[in-house]
Amino acid sequence: MNETNPFEHDDNKPVKHEGRLICVGTGMQLSGQISLLSKSYIEIADVVFSLVTDGFSQRWLDSLNDNVQSLQSFYANEGEFKNRRETYAQMVDEILAQVRLGKLVVCAFYGHPGVFACVAHRAIALARGEGFEASMLPGISAEACLWADLGIDPGNVGHQSFEATQFLLYNHIPNTCTHLLLWQIALAGEHTLTQFSTTVDKLNILVAHLNQWYPLTHPVIIYEAATLPFQQPRIESITLAQLPYIKLNAMSTLMIPPAKALSLNHQVLQQLGITAANIG
Repeated sequence: MNETNPFEHDDNKPVKHEGRLICVGTGMQLSGQISLLSKSYIEIADVVFSLVTDGFSQRWLDSLNDNVQSLQSFYANEGEFKNRRETYAQMVDEILAQVRLGKLVVCAFYGHPGVFACVAHRAIALARGEGFEASMLPGISAEACLWADLGIDPGNVGHQSFEATQFLLYNHIPNTCTHLLLWQIALAGEHTLTQFSTTVDKLNILVAHLNQWYPLTHPVIIYEAATLPFQQPRIESITLAQLPYIKLNAMSTLMIPPAKALSLNHQVLQQLGITAANIG
Protein backbone atom coordinates (compact mmCIF):
# COMPACT_ATOMS: atom_id res chain seq x y z
CA MET A 1 0.00 0.00 0.00
CA ASN A 2 1.31 3.43 -0.96
CA GLU A 3 1.41 5.90 1.87
CA THR A 4 1.25 9.65 1.33
CA ASN A 5 3.41 12.01 3.31
CA PRO A 6 0.98 14.58 4.76
CA PHE A 7 3.70 17.23 4.68
CA GLU A 8 4.61 16.64 1.06
CA HIS A 9 3.35 19.37 -1.31
CA ASP A 10 0.97 18.28 -4.05
CA ASP A 11 1.53 20.48 -7.11
CA ASN A 12 -1.95 19.65 -8.36
CA LYS A 13 -3.62 21.29 -5.38
CA PRO A 14 -3.75 25.09 -4.95
CA VAL A 15 -1.74 26.36 -2.01
CA LYS A 16 -3.95 28.00 0.62
CA HIS A 17 -2.73 31.41 1.72
CA GLU A 18 -3.49 33.44 4.80
CA GLY A 19 -5.51 36.23 3.20
CA ARG A 20 -9.27 35.87 2.99
CA LEU A 21 -11.99 37.66 1.00
CA ILE A 22 -15.67 37.85 1.90
CA CYS A 23 -18.18 39.76 -0.23
CA VAL A 24 -21.35 40.69 1.63
CA GLY A 25 -24.65 42.29 0.73
CA THR A 26 -25.91 45.16 2.83
CA GLY A 27 -29.46 44.99 1.48
CA MET A 28 -31.28 47.94 -0.03
CA GLN A 29 -31.78 49.74 3.29
CA LEU A 30 -28.50 48.76 4.90
CA SER A 31 -28.75 48.49 8.70
CA GLY A 32 -32.33 47.26 8.52
CA GLN A 33 -31.68 44.59 5.91
CA ILE A 34 -28.13 43.36 6.42
CA SER A 35 -27.72 39.90 7.94
CA LEU A 36 -26.12 39.47 11.35
CA LEU A 37 -23.36 37.33 9.83
CA SER A 38 -22.49 39.95 7.21
CA LYS A 39 -22.46 42.70 9.84
CA SER A 40 -20.16 40.67 12.08
CA TYR A 41 -17.64 40.18 9.27
CA ILE A 42 -17.62 43.92 8.61
CA GLU A 43 -16.86 44.54 12.28
CA ILE A 44 -13.89 42.15 12.48
CA ALA A 45 -12.37 42.77 9.03
CA ASP A 46 -8.86 44.18 8.66
CA VAL A 47 -10.12 46.32 5.78
CA VAL A 48 -13.61 46.91 4.39
CA PHE A 49 -14.20 48.07 0.83
CA SER A 50 -17.61 49.62 0.25
CA LEU A 51 -19.77 50.28 -2.77
CA VAL A 52 -23.04 51.74 -1.51
CA THR A 53 -25.53 54.26 -2.86
CA ASP A 54 -25.59 57.08 -0.32
CA GLY A 55 -23.67 58.90 2.40
CA PHE A 56 -25.88 57.56 5.18
CA SER A 57 -24.90 54.01 4.31
CA GLN A 58 -21.23 54.92 4.06
CA ARG A 59 -21.25 56.58 7.47
CA TRP A 60 -23.02 53.58 8.99
CA LEU A 61 -20.28 51.31 7.66
CA ASP A 62 -17.65 53.71 9.00
CA SER A 63 -19.20 53.30 12.46
CA LEU A 64 -18.65 49.53 12.33
CA ASN A 65 -14.99 49.48 11.33
CA ASP A 66 -12.12 51.97 11.51
CA ASN A 67 -10.76 51.00 8.09
CA VAL A 68 -13.55 51.38 5.53
CA GLN A 69 -12.50 52.44 2.03
CA SER A 70 -15.04 53.44 -0.59
CA LEU A 71 -14.61 52.12 -4.12
CA GLN A 72 -16.62 55.00 -5.59
CA SER A 73 -13.44 56.93 -6.40
CA PHE A 74 -12.63 54.48 -9.20
CA TYR A 75 -15.54 55.80 -11.25
CA ALA A 76 -14.64 58.65 -13.58
CA ASN A 77 -15.10 62.24 -12.53
CA GLU A 78 -18.16 64.02 -13.83
CA GLY A 79 -17.86 64.67 -17.57
CA GLU A 80 -15.16 62.04 -18.13
CA PHE A 81 -15.73 59.04 -20.39
CA LYS A 82 -14.19 56.05 -18.67
CA ASN A 83 -15.03 52.51 -19.67
CA ARG A 84 -16.57 50.75 -16.71
CA ARG A 85 -14.62 47.60 -17.57
CA GLU A 86 -11.50 49.56 -16.60
CA THR A 87 -13.19 50.80 -13.43
CA TYR A 88 -14.19 47.29 -12.36
CA ALA A 89 -10.71 45.91 -13.10
CA GLN A 90 -9.15 48.62 -10.94
CA MET A 91 -11.54 47.84 -8.09
CA VAL A 92 -10.66 44.15 -8.24
CA ASP A 93 -6.94 44.98 -8.25
CA GLU A 94 -7.36 47.18 -5.16
CA ILE A 95 -9.26 44.45 -3.32
CA LEU A 96 -6.81 41.68 -4.20
CA ALA A 97 -3.82 43.80 -3.21
CA GLN A 98 -5.07 43.73 0.40
CA VAL A 99 -5.94 40.03 0.29
CA ARG A 100 -2.39 39.26 -0.89
CA LEU A 101 -1.08 41.03 2.21
CA GLY A 102 -2.71 38.30 4.30
CA LYS A 103 -5.62 40.41 5.52
CA LEU A 104 -9.25 39.56 6.15
CA VAL A 105 -10.88 41.70 3.48
CA VAL A 106 -14.63 42.34 3.39
CA CYS A 107 -16.34 43.98 0.43
CA ALA A 108 -19.74 45.48 1.27
CA PHE A 109 -22.02 45.98 -1.74
CA TYR A 110 -25.52 47.43 -1.53
CA GLY A 111 -28.29 44.96 -2.28
CA HIS A 112 -27.02 41.48 -3.13
CA PRO A 113 -23.24 41.30 -3.82
CA GLY A 114 -23.70 38.84 -6.68
CA VAL A 115 -26.61 40.47 -8.55
CA PHE A 116 -25.52 43.01 -11.18
CA ALA A 117 -22.25 43.29 -9.28
CA CYS A 118 -19.48 41.80 -11.39
CA VAL A 119 -16.73 43.11 -9.09
CA ALA A 120 -17.58 40.60 -6.38
CA HIS A 121 -17.64 37.65 -8.79
CA ARG A 122 -14.36 38.65 -10.42
CA ALA A 123 -12.58 39.30 -7.13
CA ILE A 124 -13.71 35.98 -5.66
CA ALA A 125 -12.68 34.05 -8.77
CA LEU A 126 -9.26 35.69 -8.85
CA ALA A 127 -8.69 35.19 -5.12
CA ARG A 128 -9.59 31.51 -5.31
CA GLY A 129 -7.37 31.09 -8.36
CA GLU A 130 -4.46 32.43 -6.33
CA GLY A 131 -5.15 30.05 -3.45
CA PHE A 132 -7.01 32.38 -1.10
CA GLU A 133 -10.24 31.53 0.66
CA ALA A 134 -13.05 33.61 -0.79
CA SER A 135 -16.81 33.51 -0.36
CA MET A 136 -20.03 35.47 -0.83
CA LEU A 137 -22.86 36.13 1.62
CA PRO A 138 -26.26 37.08 0.17
CA GLY A 139 -28.12 40.31 0.74
CA ILE A 140 -31.66 41.50 0.16
CA SER A 141 -31.80 42.46 -3.51
CA ALA A 142 -33.94 44.97 -5.38
CA GLU A 143 -35.87 42.02 -6.81
CA ALA A 144 -36.73 40.75 -3.33
CA CYS A 145 -37.99 44.24 -2.45
CA LEU A 146 -39.97 44.45 -5.71
CA TRP A 147 -42.06 41.36 -5.01
CA ALA A 148 -42.75 42.58 -1.47
CA ASP A 149 -43.64 46.14 -2.47
CA LEU A 150 -45.83 45.12 -5.41
CA GLY A 151 -47.52 42.32 -3.49
CA ILE A 152 -46.73 39.73 -6.16
CA ASP A 153 -45.84 36.09 -5.65
CA PRO A 154 -43.67 35.28 -8.70
CA GLY A 155 -44.40 31.61 -8.11
CA ASN A 156 -47.99 32.05 -9.23
CA VAL A 157 -47.24 32.44 -12.95
CA GLY A 158 -43.43 32.56 -12.98
CA HIS A 159 -41.17 35.38 -14.09
CA GLN A 160 -38.31 36.20 -16.43
CA SER A 161 -35.48 38.60 -15.69
CA PHE A 162 -33.06 40.27 -18.12
CA GLU A 163 -30.65 43.16 -18.19
CA ALA A 164 -32.33 45.67 -20.53
CA THR A 165 -29.48 46.08 -23.03
CA GLN A 166 -28.86 42.34 -23.20
CA PHE A 167 -32.57 41.84 -23.87
CA LEU A 168 -32.24 44.19 -26.84
CA LEU A 169 -29.02 42.82 -28.27
CA TYR A 170 -29.82 39.10 -28.10
CA ASN A 171 -32.68 36.98 -29.37
CA HIS A 172 -34.59 36.70 -26.13
CA ILE A 173 -38.25 35.80 -26.57
CA PRO A 174 -40.36 36.65 -23.51
CA ASN A 175 -43.10 34.41 -22.22
CA THR A 176 -46.02 36.85 -22.11
CA CYS A 177 -47.85 34.65 -19.58
CA THR A 178 -45.30 35.55 -16.89
CA HIS A 179 -43.93 38.70 -15.30
CA LEU A 180 -41.00 40.22 -17.22
CA LEU A 181 -38.34 42.25 -15.37
CA LEU A 182 -35.91 44.46 -17.32
CA TRP A 183 -33.08 45.74 -15.14
CA GLN A 184 -30.99 48.88 -15.66
CA ILE A 185 -33.67 50.29 -17.91
CA ALA A 186 -32.02 53.72 -17.71
CA LEU A 187 -29.09 52.22 -19.65
CA ALA A 188 -31.14 50.38 -22.28
CA GLY A 189 -29.19 50.17 -25.52
CA GLU A 190 -26.02 51.67 -24.00
CA HIS A 191 -23.33 49.08 -24.82
CA THR A 192 -20.13 51.17 -24.60
CA LEU A 193 -19.98 51.10 -20.76
CA THR A 194 -18.96 54.77 -20.82
CA GLN A 195 -22.38 56.42 -20.31
CA PHE A 196 -24.72 56.40 -17.33
CA SER A 197 -27.96 57.07 -19.19
CA THR A 198 -29.76 56.10 -22.36
CA THR A 199 -31.65 58.25 -24.89
CA VAL A 200 -35.26 58.65 -25.96
CA ASP A 201 -34.36 57.15 -29.35
CA LYS A 202 -32.93 54.01 -27.76
CA LEU A 203 -35.93 53.64 -25.47
CA ASN A 204 -38.21 53.97 -28.51
CA ILE A 205 -36.28 51.08 -30.08
CA LEU A 206 -36.88 49.05 -26.93
CA VAL A 207 -40.59 49.89 -27.00
CA ALA A 208 -40.83 48.86 -30.65
CA HIS A 209 -39.02 45.64 -29.81
CA LEU A 210 -41.37 44.86 -26.92
CA ASN A 211 -44.35 45.75 -29.11
CA GLN A 212 -43.81 42.44 -30.91
CA TRP A 213 -45.33 40.77 -27.85
CA TYR A 214 -47.08 43.52 -25.89
CA PRO A 215 -49.53 46.19 -27.13
CA LEU A 216 -48.45 49.81 -26.71
CA THR A 217 -51.36 50.26 -24.30
CA HIS A 218 -50.14 47.42 -22.07
CA PRO A 219 -49.65 48.63 -18.46
CA VAL A 220 -46.08 48.49 -17.12
CA ILE A 221 -44.50 49.61 -13.85
CA ILE A 222 -41.37 51.66 -13.17
CA TYR A 223 -40.05 50.36 -9.86
CA GLU A 224 -37.33 51.67 -7.56
CA ALA A 225 -36.69 50.14 -4.15
CA ALA A 226 -36.44 52.49 -1.18
CA THR A 227 -32.84 52.83 -0.01
CA LEU A 228 -33.49 54.73 3.22
CA PRO A 229 -35.98 53.92 6.02
CA PHE A 230 -37.89 57.20 5.56
CA GLN A 231 -38.28 56.71 1.80
CA GLN A 232 -41.12 55.08 -0.09
CA PRO A 233 -40.49 52.84 -3.11
CA ARG A 234 -41.27 54.27 -6.52
CA ILE A 235 -44.16 52.37 -8.09
CA GLU A 236 -45.25 54.28 -11.19
CA SER A 237 -47.80 52.72 -13.52
CA ILE A 238 -47.60 53.81 -17.15
CA THR A 239 -48.31 52.35 -20.57
CA LEU A 240 -45.57 50.80 -22.66
CA ALA A 241 -45.84 53.68 -25.14
CA GLN A 242 -45.02 56.21 -22.38
CA LEU A 243 -41.74 54.57 -21.38
CA PRO A 244 -39.33 56.74 -23.45
CA TYR A 245 -40.66 59.92 -21.87
CA ILE A 246 -40.60 58.92 -18.20
CA LYS A 247 -37.80 60.03 -15.87
CA LEU A 248 -35.46 57.11 -15.18
CA ASN A 249 -32.38 56.68 -13.01
CA ALA A 250 -29.86 54.00 -12.11
CA MET A 251 -32.28 52.32 -9.69
CA SER A 252 -35.17 52.07 -12.17
CA THR A 253 -36.49 48.63 -13.11
CA LEU A 254 -39.22 47.93 -15.67
CA MET A 255 -41.79 45.37 -14.57
CA ILE A 256 -44.10 44.13 -17.32
CA PRO A 257 -47.12 42.16 -16.06
CA PRO A 258 -48.41 39.17 -18.02
CA ALA A 259 -50.27 39.99 -21.22
CA LYS A 260 -52.24 36.77 -21.31
CA ALA A 261 -53.28 33.92 -19.04
CA LEU A 262 -51.42 30.65 -18.63
CA SER A 263 -52.66 27.84 -20.89
CA LEU A 264 -52.73 24.20 -19.89
CA ASN A 265 -50.58 21.58 -21.61
CA HIS A 266 -53.30 18.99 -22.23
CA GLN A 267 -50.86 16.41 -23.62
CA VAL A 268 -48.88 16.37 -20.37
CA LEU A 269 -52.08 16.41 -18.30
CA GLN A 270 -53.21 13.28 -20.12
CA GLN A 271 -49.85 11.57 -19.52
CA LEU A 272 -50.08 12.39 -15.81
CA GLY A 273 -53.69 11.28 -15.58
CA ILE A 274 -54.84 14.74 -14.47
CA THR A 275 -57.99 16.48 -15.62
CA ALA A 276 -58.15 20.22 -16.15
CA ALA A 277 -60.88 20.45 -13.51
CA ASN A 278 -58.38 19.27 -10.88
CA ILE A 279 -55.93 22.12 -11.53
CA GLY A 280 -56.22 24.75 -8.83
